Amino acid sequence: MTHKAFWDDPYLSELATQVATVDGERVTLQATIFYAESGGQESDTGSIAGQPVLLAEKQGQDIVYTLAAGHGLQPGNAVTVRIDWPRRYRLMRLHFAAELTLETICRDVDGVEKIGAHIGEHKARIDFALPQPITTQLATITARVQALIDNDSPIVSAFSDAANERRYWEVPGYCRVPCGGTHLRHTAEVGRIALKRKNVGRGKERVEITLLDDTPQQEN
Repeated sequence: MTHKAFWDDPYLSELATQVATVDGERVTLQATIFYAESGGQESDTGSIAGQPVLLAEKQGQDIVYTLAAGHGLQPGNAVTVRIDWPRRYRLMRLHFAAELTLETICRDVDGVEKIGAHIGEHKARIDFALPQPITTQLATITARVQALIDNDSPIVSAFSDAANERRYWEVPGYCRVPCGGTHLRHTAEVGRIALKRKNVGRGKERVEITLLDDTPQQEN
């Protein structure tokens, strides 16, 4: 099982670890800070032992990384994992903006059902099954989400079931939501946001979330 150090400290941008297994171009590590796409959040980008990671995939409780052919790594090798920190931090901010938007819509809009989500570096989206357009409510939803962000509440992220790697995030006094992504420490780190509605089909609504500023926090 790969130890997910990105859950211990999602603000790490570099980690010294060892290669656990090698199968051709595919390697696993004893510990990692390199997140693999899950729950709609895109994979990190970065390198292992200075070699670019071409693909990161969850495989049970391991994360498998694909490197270029001829990488030369062997089990037991000491390696350094590095991630693109500005990209990770934007993903964390957009992820949490999307989480707060989702929670607010589910609370405030009758008959809504989440059907999909995607968190990219420059934009996040949430898709809903909804019989009527969300347009008339979007300004109110934006204001409520921004107020939650501006309140600068602490964000708790922990295991609900460590053996099965089930995790959650919680804003005390507001909500607790199952999620295995990488999370911020405080809501205010999200910054200013904008929400935009798109119609993606009859009975379906999409809300796109973007950040209005780009001020990455320094890594540890």
